Order: sequence, then structure tokens, then C-alpha cells
Amino acid sequence: MSANNVSEKAPILVAEDLRTVFHTPRGDVRAVDGVSLTLRPGETLGLVGESGSGKSVLGRTLMGLISNDSRTTISGKVTLAGNDVHAMKRAARRKLWGTEVAMVFQDPMTSLNPVKRVGTHLTEALRYHLKCSRKEATDRAVELLKQVGIPEPARRMTQYPHEMSGGMRQRVVIAMALACDPRLLIADEPTTALDVTVQKQILDLLGSLTAERDMATILVSHDLGAIAGRTDRVQVMYAGRTVEQGLTREVFDSARHPYTDALLASIPQIENAPHTILRAIDGSPPDMARPPAGCRFAPRCKFADATCTSQLPQLEKVAGSEGRAVACYHPLQISGTHRMEVS
Repeated sequence: MSANNVSEKAPILVAEDLRTVFHTPRGDVRAVDGVSLTLRPGETLGLVGESGSGKSVLGRTLMGLISNDSRTTISGKVTLAGNDVHAMKRAARRKLWGTEVAMVFQDPMTSLNPVKRVGTHLTEALRYHLKCSRKEATDRAVELLKQVGIPEPARRMTQYPHEMSGGMRQRVVIAMALACDPRLLIADEPTTALDVTVQKQILDLLGSLTAERDMATILVSHDLGAIAGRTDRVQVMYAGRTVEQGLTREVFDSARHPYTDALLASIPQIENAPHTILRAIDGSPPDMARPPAGCRFAPRCKFADATCTSQLPQLEKVAGSEGRAVACYHPLQISGTHRMEVS
């Protein structure tokens, strides 16, 4: 789908200044700290960053899976299909799960109940949300398994999760997420622990289903290779904040934030000679219970100065670029030589 066609559609998801704070004995952990995003039907957004950057917590907060209580404070606004998610009671919010928004979780082995058959996993949601009869739900479940590329779907319905390979289990989780035709799909590290050939199959499957169903999709990953060529826009997160965002092609071709640039530089290149030493990002992510006063990437950034270490940079638009923004006092001006090809 062209960018123009997507931009003409009303957003399915709008998040404004979203914050998720966990209250711990060591202090408040700002897992998501002022993140905003907009997503339209037929569009795929890539959320990237190191482990611990807040990607998964953001996905769960968008769905309303994390609630305000004595241990957690959530602020900001999430509008999903016209509903203010965090203003809804949990019972009402539950009706959105599956029908309006669904999530593919990281590890299918822990996402699936080991004592329930695959068919039970699929038919439960269909009977609850769509009020299907047992036969209708079974027929629909078999068709879903067929759609996600599982051979002998009728036989697989009677199997338990441990009887299937990792790739097959991941396809079952995707089928569960798509069972009630959600308008938004959040895929949280959908290729974790899978070999590269199965990873490609799963990512190709998600891409084709997004196009066929005109869904909005959020693809969460720390693997920039999985994001390249499979998303329309990308949002780079570091320590709970968005540090750069824009069209995937533009961001991968000319990163403006030093962190994005460092992520791209750390990716092995096929043209490199054998035994080439891989580049790494110096230092470690910050302790989120005691984050730095200024830019959270400053302790690891070679461009950091006194301003960076004392003042937190805000996300600002990049002139002459649609939707491009960067949170940095010293944005990069030139492209490096390590860029990935985005088809």
C-alpha cells in the first residue's frame, strides 16, 4: 500500500505522552517515559532498541494489559479504535482484546498452556468473542491454521504445544491473535529463538497478513535486520524514550541520532572479510531506577558535552522530512558507510 493511501485513513491507534512507571523498593522505574505514536490501517511500525529499552512494556501499555495500581502509575492517553483505553474498566477493555487489538507474545512455549490442545487455544476466543457454536469455532480454527501455513491443520488441532516445533508454535500463536480479525496486531519479538529460515517465514507471513487484512501492525524487535524492508516507519527507543523516528528507508539510510547510528554499525555486513571484528556499543544501558540527569545515552556517546549530561533532549522534527524527528543536541549530519539496504 502506498504511503499516500495509508495517510488518508483515520488512525486506528493514537498514543500521547504515554508514561508507565513501576514503583520498586529501589525507586521509580520509568519503563516508558513520554512516548507518542500514531498508526493507521495497513501500516507497519517498527519499534527497535536494545533489550530493556521499554519496547515490550510499551506494547502492553498500549493494549491496556498493565493497570494503574499501588505498584504502577500510567499517564498519558491511548486511543484505540476511538476508545480511551485507560479510561475503560477492565471488563470493557477485555472486549477489545482479540477483536480490536491482539498481541503475538515473545515465547510461544510460555504463551500456550501446555495442558491444553491447540484446538482449545483457538476455539476459546472464537466462542467468547464471536459467540460461535462449537462446530463453527472448530471450522474457523482449522481454516486459521491453514492460513498461517500449518500442514494437516485438522490433525494439529488435537496436538499439544510440546508436540510441535518452535516455528509451528509461533504460527499457532499468530493464528490465535488473528482469530477474531483484530484491527491492530502487536508482534512482540515474534522470531525470538527461531532459526533464520523460520524467522523469514514468520516475518513474511506477518507482512502478507497485514496487507490482506488491512491491519495496523507494530513489529517489536531488537533486530534491525528484521525491521528493514518490512516496516513503513520505525521508532527507535532507548531507556524508555523515543530517540529517533521516521520513514524506515530514511532512518536506515541516514541515522541522525548517535544511538541509531551505533545500532546500525553493530550489524554484521555480508561484504565484510572473514573474522572481521564486530563493532559494539561501548558501555551499558542506564539503571532505570537511577537514570542520568540529561540525555540517557550521554554516558555512551562520544559526542556528549555538558549540555547533554545536564539537560534531557526533547524529540524535535527534522526540517524537510515527513514525520522525521530526533531527540539529540548533536544530531548527525552525514551518512556512514555501514547502512543497510532497505528494499
